Amino acid sequence: MAMESINPANGEVNARFDLWDDATVEQTLTDAGLLWPQWAKEVSMDDRCQLLKRLGDVLLDDREPLAELITLEMGKLYKEALAEVDKCAKLCDFYAEKAPEFLADEPLESDGQQSFLTYKPLGVVLGVMPWNFPLWQVFRFAVPTLTAGNVVLVKHASNVPQCALAIEEVFRKAGYPEGVYQHMLISASQVEPVIRNKVVRAVSLTGSEPAGRKVAAIAGSELKKCVLELGGSDAFIVLDDVDMEAAVAGAVKGRFQNCGQSCIAAKRFIVDAYRHDEFVAAFKQAVESQLHAGDPMASDATLAPMARQDLLEELDAQVQKSVQMGATLVTGGYQLDRPGSYYAPTILTDVTSSMPAYSEEMFGPVATVMKASEPAHAVGLANATDFGLGGSVWGNDADTCETIARNMESGATYVNSITFSDPRLPFGGIRNSGYGRELSREGIREFTNIKTIYIK
Repeated sequence: MAMESINPANGEVNARFDLWDDATVEQTLTDAGLLWPQWAKEVSMDDRCQLLKRLGDVLLDDREPLAELITLEMGKLYKEALAEVDKCAKLCDFYAEKAPEFLADEPLESDGQQSFLTYKPLGVVLGVMPWNFPLWQVFRFAVPTLTAGNVVLVKHASNVPQCALAIEEVFRKAGYPEGVYQHMLISASQVEPVIRNKVVRAVSLTGSEPAGRKVAAIAGSELKKCVLELGGSDAFIVLDDVDMEAAVAGAVKGRFQNCGQSCIAAKRFIVDAYRHDEFVAAFKQAVESQLHAGDPMASDATLAPMARQDLLEELDAQVQKSVQMGATLVTGGYQLDRPGSYYAPTILTDVTSSMPAYSEEMFGPVATVMKASEPAHAVGLANATDFGLGGSVWGNDADTCETIARNMESGATYVNSITFSDPRLPFGGIRNSGYGRELSREGIREFTNIKTIYIK
């Protein structure tokens, strides 16, 4: 059985890889279990942080070929791919500086002579990673997990195997001990026995809601720690006192960067009724004038292909069904007539709760716009979803915006900014968007034993 890497810009096969057999999987797990005590106990925090600094340097040294590989395998605009590599390097620098502080013993009050929390690694941790940010998602999980003293195994998405192997080579170049970070060339059907293996102590998955449910069920049945970052249907609230130019600029970037293939992309635009028509007209004009399909390697391209043809067809089915049920197609709504998996940037209005465009995650370049009669109504619409990853609110009254941000039910809410991930800010969701946190202090502590020591 083979795994294929296909260029979304033209449909050509880049490379094929044979999947690992069961014996290779088993040997890798055994080796990881033997390696972990050495990594956790014999490599100091200072040494791990020095490795992190070298890791960031290697990323910057190899940024162009890594970015080209991202574009080749999942179709991301080359300029966005460069930014992704740079972001991974910044993540390394952040944890190289902050990890000792985040994992330092924390004193506690008690009646003993001394009480404190200490943060100890769990062991071997499996990461099941997605294709939409082939480097960032992996580094976001692997860097803090490794630095905390765990050994990391990664099952990357099947359509980005070359990126997966390139990441492993980056760790090798930085001087990490062989096997501390290990890519596993396995299929989705091979993940369950890996999770169930006694060597694996915990699992992190970034991906779809159905995949999250399966992984959580398996991990739960084995009583293993699990962190899930799943889908999102982020609300983008536009108030009546908004700076319309800023809001529209944020809407275009927040919805259509990475061709809309982001869990934290703005997907549902909830606009004050008084400004609704103005917003839709300005949004339509900006989308049609600014987003132009082209070779994702070209500097003038502003719309990339979707990562896979099957994902495009699934998105188009959601759009067409919503239109058949009464949604208004403002612009777009079709596959572009050119080689590759390009979908026209799409805006839908008059969306109601019975439509796929309202209740399902639209993972591609499609925006839905709804009217809100007042701020409280906007919050109600924002929270009327099974997801709860991120969201944003746009307006000029600081107190009103903060109140709305506090009342939006999500893992993060941003005021007058699109939702984004940053090493300094904890990241994660609630409801069907998952649980647990990545990044910042909370992220590096997720795969540790938060252990109480009491001395009397």
